[in-house]
Amino acid sequence: MRGADEPNRVQAAGRWDLSTFATALRAADRAAPTRRAYQGDVRAFVAWAEERGRRAPSEVTLRDLRAYLSERAGRGDARATVARIRASLRAYFRWLAERGRVDVDPSSRLAAPRVVPTLPDLVVREQLDRLLDEDWGDDEWALRDRAICEVLYGAGLRVSELCDLDRDGVDWSQGRLRVRGKGDKERIVPLHERGLTAVRTWLEEGREEVAGPESPRDALFLNRRGRRLGPRDVRRMLDQRVARGHVHPHALRHTFATHLVEGGADLRIVQELLGHESLTTTQIYTHVSKSRLRNVHRSTHPRG
Repeated sequence: MRGADEPNRVQAAGRWDLSTFATALRAADRAAPTRRAYQGDVRAFVAWAEERGRRAPSEVTLRDLRAYLSERAGRGDARATVARIRASLRAYFRWLAERGRVDVDPSSRLAAPRVVPTLPDLVVREQLDRLLDEDWGDDEWALRDRAICEVLYGAGLRVSELCDLDRDGVDWSQGRLRVRGKGDKERIVPLHERGLTAVRTWLEEGREEVAGPESPRDALFLNRRGRRLGPRDVRRMLDQRVARGHVHPHALRHTFATHLVEGGADLRIVQELLGHESLTTTQIYTHVSKSRLRNVHRSTHPRG
């Protein structure tokens, strides 16, 4: 039955120019996760629209798009997910309009659901001290794990950025890292002396001990198979190193940003360090700081 449906799916994809849209996303230098999300969102909408008799993009109306988003929200999709689907559909129909495939872009007046930002998880002081101060020994994996934690917290990197670090991306004289962020955009971030020392020790005393003939020569961090470190390797390592509780790698980035804001750092500098395109994304850390202040007040003030 599945095989019989395949020609219909292929024909539908052709009518809706899905493969050409995928090519356009790559040409626009969209990040790989964004491309996958947009393509998946549009494919799901096309399947929905075809079931309702819409045979081509030109037959889709604003009412159809609103009905689809409403249905997705009714299924229990999070507001952030619905907002992303709306962004995917807007990108798709805007692209079709630019190519002349539709006379009017039906998504131009498609309102986005209001996304209520959630405060990010932070690493509590006890866990942070355990990660950065406890003695894990001096074997090669302890050296690697120490360097990973120092870089994640000390430079506020995304875990994907950490895994993509190359050896020649460390500027030892200036104490900086060359980081490839979202959309393959490059930025330079400082790393404190303790972090640099941890990375240097890993390179000099640990990396060559675990590297094999097929290990990538440029990769800064390797996993236990001698390959370039991956996000799952980092999560697994943190679970092993934190004796009680769980620390997600991204929580170290959130903690880095929150500590900078609490220390008085200019928000635009924090934005640049984190690699955020919009200052609005960075502003959530001001809310985190205010929330922490309220909690401290409630727990310590006699009339809190």
